Amino acid sequence: MLLVDLLGYGFSDRPADFAYTVEGHAQTIVALADHLSLSSLNLFGHSMGGAVAIAAAHLLGERVRHLVLSEPNLEPGGGFYSRKIAALSEADYVQTGHTELIAASARDGDDIWAASMLVSAPYAVHRGAVSLVEGSDPSWREQLYAMAMPRTVVFGDRSLPDPDTERLPAAGVIVAIVENAGHSMAWDNPAGLARAIQHGLE
Repeated sequence: MLLVDLLGYGFSDRPADFAYTVEGHAQTIVALADHLSLSSLNLFGHSMGGAVAIAAAHLLGERVRHLVLSEPNLEPGGGFYSRKIAALSEADYVQTGHTELIAASARDGDDIWAASMLVSAPYAVHRGAVSLVEGSDPSWREQLYAMAMPRTVVFGDRSLPDPDTERLPAAGVIVAIVENAGHSMAWDNPAGLARAIQHGLE
């Protein structure tokens, strides 16, 4: 199993000249798979990482055996944080916005999100947010629907109702629900998320 910190986040490198778009991150996943000579693999991604996993699976094609996503970005527009970040210029976000976001998250009790932002490059966060707001053509939803491998999308029950719990199965995508969890299900209910991922890989 490989746990990947995307470029600019966590313990990965943070080159200033990298685009940090969803497509750019997907290409690094493909490059990693090529470097490791992986002829087949399973992919999991959460939120923005879900969009990255979709784009990477699109590039990897038949090499991907199973695709499991938790509350991925499927449409342009981003989420609450992405829209807030992308509304600022990169210069303004890097100068003050990133620090203010971390402080506000900590004040709101979202310590894990604040900690993850603390070890992320501000320009990487901003460029990623802009990419999520701009979306992709074809959309990540269209790419997901066009794939043939088993696909599972996981929701936290606190994120419901969500129309995608009906729309996705109609397109052949399995839906799983993690109880006692919201969007941040990896720390709301890690065991429940692990079970959902395991089922998605069967």
